[in-house]
Amino acid sequence: MTTDFKNETGFNIKNRRIAGPELEPTVTTSDELWMEEALRAAQRALEAGEVPVGAVVVRNGEVVGRGWNRNVAERDPAAHAEIVALREAGANLGNHRLEQCELFVTIEPCAMCAGALVHARIKRLVYGAEDPKAGAVSSVMTVVNHPQLNHQMDVRGGVLAGRSAELLQTFFRQRRAK
Repeated sequence: MTTDFKNETGFNIKNRRIAGPELEPTVTTSDELWMEEALRAAQRALEAGEVPVGAVVVRNGEVVGRGWNRNVAERDPAAHAEIVALREAGANLGNHRLEQCELFVTIEPCAMCAGALVHARIKRLVYGAEDPKAGAVSSVMTVVNHPQLNHQMDVRGGVLAGRSAELLQTFFRQRRAK
C-alpha cells in the first residue's frame, strides 16, 4: 500500500517500494537504522548552512561512505550528499564499482546523482522524501531503472520520509525568515 501526501513545502511523503524489473525488493528493519545514519549526516549539512541532505553507502552491514551536501562550502555544484558518499566509498573500497553496496539518502536523488548511482552499479537505493522538483527515480523523471540503461537496482522510497521532509522544511523556513 502507498501512503501519499504533499507537505507544506511540496515534498511528497510516500512509503512505497519500487523494485527493479528483475529484482525482488529486499526490505529489512535495518533500512530505518541506516536511514537514521543518513539523517545524522543531513543534520551536519543543516548545521553548516547547506540544504540538509545526507547519504550513507553500506556494504555487508558496514558504512563505507558518508556524505552530506557541501555545495556551498566547497563551491562545487556536484558536491551533493550522494556524490560525496559514493566518492568516499570508492576510495575506501579501492574501486569505482560499488556492486555490493546500498545507498541510503534522505531525499530522492536528482538526475546527476541518479546517474552516478547507475555508473557505480549500486545494488540498492533507499530514500526518504520524494522530490517533486528534481527527483530522478519516479517524481520528475526516471533515470534509476530506466529500461535503456545497462544497470538496474532495487529501490525503496519513503523510509523515514516525514523526518527527512521536516529537516528540509526547517531549513527553508529559516532561510525565508532571513
